[in-house]
Amino acid sequence: MSAHTIFDNAPIGSIVAWSDGTPQPPTRFRKKLAAWQSSNSRGRLIRKQGGRGVGNVSLSACFTLHEIDYGAGGVIAIRVHRTFSLESKLHFTVVERPAIGSVRVLDRPGDDAELVHLATNQVDAQEWLTRYGYPHAVLEEVTADEAGADIIEERKVA
Repeated sequence: MSAHTIFDNAPIGSIVAWSDGTPQPPTRFRKKLAAWQSSNSRGRLIRKQGGRGVGNVSLSACFTLHEIDYGAGGVIAIRVHRTFSLESKLHFTVVERPAIGSVRVLDRPGDDAELVHLATNQVDAQEWLTRYGYPHAVLEEVTADEAGADIIEERKVA
């Protein structure tokens, strides 16, 4: 799939993989493997942003994936996000869509919202919010209508 297809069709909370099409080098080549992994990985879709302008600069639409967290003892020290422009030449695949009944916890209302947590249900989402507190959080349940739209429009995972 192209970046446009992910932007248009993948729901927030989906696991998306990306690839440049090159074969994975053997693990003994650590530097080559690290370089390959930067163009061949996966992450959770947390944000979609339409095109926008800043002064004389025009920025194209893009989407952001949460790739990995680094930390210890329950404390996240570094969170790795990857933002892809719709002009990206990489190949994308939806690996997994959010389950029906799961609840997206978005950091704020509106089109510029970012997924901060994907809970299994409403109770888990409320509990997570009491622990981590986002004052302007919005809870959004994944409905059967979303899954139904995928079937009607003949969208498939992967």
